[in-house]
Amino acid sequence: MKASQFLISTLKEAPADAEVVSHQLMTRAGMIKKLGAGIYNYMPMGLRVIRKVEAIVREEMNRAGAVECAMPVVQPAELWQETGRFEKMGPELLRIQDRHARDFVIQPTSEEVVTDIARQEFRSYKQLPKNLYQIQTKFRDERRPRFGLMRGREFIMKDAYSFDRDPEAAKASYQVMAAAYRRIFDRFGLRYRAVAADSGAIGGDLSEEFQVIAATGEDAIVYCPNSEYAANMEKAEALAPTHARPAATQPQTLTPTPGKATCGEVAELLGVDLSTTVKSLVLATDEVNDQGEIVKSQVWLLLLRGDHDMNEIKVGKVPGLDVGFRFATLSEIEEHFGCKPGYLGPLNMKKPVRIVADREVALMADWICGANQIDHHITGVNWGRDLPEPDLVADIRNVVAGDKSPDGKGELAIERGIEIGHVFYLGTKYSKAMNATFLAEDGKPAFFEMGCYGIGVTRLPAAAIEQNHDERGIIWPDAIAPFTVVICPIGMDRSEEVKAAAEKLYAEFLAAGVDVLLDDRGERPGAMFADWELIGVPHRVVISDRGLKEGQLEYQGRRDTAATKVAVGDVFAHVKERLKV
Repeated sequence: MKASQFLISTLKEAPADAEVVSHQLMTRAGMIKKLGAGIYNYMPMGLRVIRKVEAIVREEMNRAGAVECAMPVVQPAELWQETGRFEKMGPELLRIQDRHARDFVIQPTSEEVVTDIARQEFRSYKQLPKNLYQIQTKFRDERRPRFGLMRGREFIMKDAYSFDRDPEAAKASYQVMAAAYRRIFDRFGLRYRAVAADSGAIGGDLSEEFQVIAATGEDAIVYCPNSEYAANMEKAEALAPTHARPAATQPQTLTPTPGKATCGEVAELLGVDLSTTVKSLVLATDEVNDQGEIVKSQVWLLLLRGDHDMNEIKVGKVPGLDVGFRFATLSEIEEHFGCKPGYLGPLNMKKPVRIVADREVALMADWICGANQIDHHITGVNWGRDLPEPDLVADIRNVVAGDKSPDGKGELAIERGIEIGHVFYLGTKYSKAMNATFLAEDGKPAFFEMGCYGIGVTRLPAAAIEQNHDERGIIWPDAIAPFTVVICPIGMDRSEEVKAAAEKLYAEFLAAGVDVLLDDRGERPGAMFADWELIGVPHRVVISDRGLKEGQLEYQGRRDTAATKVAVGDVFAHVKERLKV
């Protein structure tokens, strides 16, 4: 490709609403243009990156035995009503009607449609296993779209769905996909981690997220530097302390804490470590009748160490809270504790509640908590002596750096990541809801065992930029760069020698199958170099009259701090060798 034939539209400044680096640089490099909130035009430079991502994904999915199809962006609501997701999914699901007032959705994902295909096409166990995938536009009506392609409303996703005869076969299909994902992300040339993820209401342990490591990532990744253990924050287990609970050494004392409503403020006032305080979180569960009316509510008190945070996913697995919980209302809190939030605790309550203590809290002694009295806390609180043992003890907190790794091989560390892929064992959640069956070997109908596997095709370039950039612009890995090599001839419009050398080298790269661009725009050297550093092309060759007279050209990798002079006759081989790295 020649630059004069292409659309290059770089900007000196990013728009004011571009908050993260990837959004700023993709806009400045002319890769995307905003059309509406969370909706972008993929400009030619950006689309080349997306197509390269798609090509790698497609090659590895095909290699893994998956079969490509394409499902409609607009889908009949009837299928979504079969699974209940038409009502349950909430405002992220964009619902529309046609001219006949029939309901449709703009697909955010395609479990319903692909299950409908399976129940029509896969009639016998002899046709299984099968894996259908698509690379297709999706739409999720994000409440607050932001960060460019990182969290847009319209995006491209690769979604795949496996169908198997039994759980064992489904787990084998899952492992095939997990291996394919590792090959895909290895080929992208990005630093990533595959982390264990929570399986939600479906249960089981077969769920992994693939996270690109980046300081700006929204997700916390927990890992052990000494082992292969890695999990997202929702999944990472906080082990119970191995020591026994210490004996009480302090008397229980009502202590004034005027205006100090948080554990941090109380610890500072009393001159103690934050880890000696206990925070109180009040939740509620509701029992409803057939009409959906609340007939009974149960209030719960969760106790966590003052320097720890509640993990809602873990809380949702506590017996009794696993039916669904909410935060208690102010009136429920005052009814049970006789006090407003900020000074709550498990002593001197007006009405009983169910108490769940985190594993750490269950083994604490001489701790500090709210007194259920404004401007007061209680110090020297101890289980057994001052209050009964908790109703339940569970892991309900987020891990912190330095916690023991669940595999026993060291301490946990935490880094930030951007989720770009997820593999998930679904089981029969959708096949049962849609009565999707096949004839098993015994001649009886059986529900498909399913898995689903997603990759954020348009999110991935943004994640790659968050990981690979400097003050000059983007630094693309070779595999997904819009162009792999750019030839920058200085004064090509004025020098026949420069023009001839540029055209010759350009033809050599094209003949070798290298994705090369010849910048024939006649730009000044500074402007030309700035464009390609901003756009992030990994390899640059500069041709000039002076260099040709010396028998040399200049090569510079995007990460190199300076150019290297290479003999004219060796440039092609030199760049080809660098492309192998």
